[in-house]
Amino acid sequence: MQSNEQGALASNQGKILEKTVETTFQAKGFEIIKYRTWDKNREKYGSELLLENCPFKNIYHHDGNTEFLLKSKRFNCEIRIECKWQQSNGSVDEKFPYLYLNCIEAMPEKEIVIIVDGGGAKAGAITWLQETVKSKKYTSDSNNDKTIHVFSLAEFIKWANIRFR
Repeated sequence: MQSNEQGALASNQGKILEKTVETTFQAKGFEIIKYRTWDKNREKYGSELLLENCPFKNIYHHDGNTEFLLKSKRFNCEIRIECKWQQSNGSVDEKFPYLYLNCIEAMPEKEIVIIVDGGGAKAGAITWLQETVKSKKYTSDSNNDKTIHVFSLAEFIKWANIRFR
């Protein structure tokens, strides 16, 4: 398979993960809308939102985006959600350190969910991410107040079912 075909396939597989996240929150009564549409006219929308393509300034001070930002008045939370699907050999898992540093240093939310699945990550990569999150590695007094979750897709759905009853 050509590398551009592989990239398109990986992107399509990642979109399935994102659609599953959307469906999960839609079933819980959240309205799904693009962040930039919402940002132009915030008063037009309710208080239970799953915003798509949410910007932030990354650790290099460049524009970055994550898949989702959940905003809920009812559940009193604002949670950034990052989706990573790796079904075969690739570089998604090699970006885990960069993702983690963005979580602790650049993403403004105090709660962040990372969904990692697909079964193709290199041996030890997901364990490294889970252990790093659990031990709050590389944090300092100024950024160790964040709650970061690392879930498989099934774990995420279970968490959402309990958290957003």
